[in-house]
Amino acid sequence: MMANPYQLLIFDWDGTLMDSIGRIIACLQGSISALKLETRPPDELRHVIGLGMREAIVDLYPQADDALIRDFTAAYRERFLHTDNTPAPLFPGVTDLLDDLAEQGYWLAIATGKSRAGLDRVLKDTRLEKRFLATRCADESFSKPHPQMLESLLDELGVAPSDALMIGDSNLDLLMAVNARTQGLGVTSGVHDARELWLHQPRAVLNGVGQLPAWLREGRALDQPLSKEPI
Repeated sequence: MMANPYQLLIFDWDGTLMDSIGRIIACLQGSISALKLETRPPDELRHVIGLGMREAIVDLYPQADDALIRDFTAAYRERFLHTDNTPAPLFPGVTDLLDDLAEQGYWLAIATGKSRAGLDRVLKDTRLEKRFLATRCADESFSKPHPQMLESLLDELGVAPSDALMIGDSNLDLLMAVNARTQGLGVTSGVHDARELWLHQPRAVLNGVGQLPAWLREGRALDQPLSKEPI
């Protein structure tokens, strides 16, 4: 039996494991409306998904002061955690996928732009809180694409960068992998399309995490050349 090509698989959350991009945009729009800020088009809102909350607000409103950042963060969290009803399910098959990968001997972790409170909430709601060996959030480290999240996970788990794969739907995920000198794999189920993801040196770009087991089994991580065309 061929050895696993990686020891550690690190997943982004929103747009990678959970189909939550629509909910995030709805909560951003609701917060902007509640605070009577100048509106931003959906494509501009998509662009900041994956950043930490402070970084996202400043990207959208460069003149934002600490008071606005505080009020926006509170408004967003209230909507996302309590009042917004936009569906945000796990992508089909994610629970079984994670179980199967763990049974095959892969270590699993999360590196996300969510807050700790937000991640803990969705892990509890999806009953996945015990599936991951370690997790990192944007409010306890530098925001993506800074490598701190990945470096901290690798250090905690004692894994070399070459033995880890970062899996995400955003160019921020792939740039973070580059900055941490580990490998990245893109999925087109969330923020960015294949053409955008291919700009940032992924090992591959898949339609979603459901294709990950087959890609790992086929040994593409180590043995096969990369296609230059989006998958």
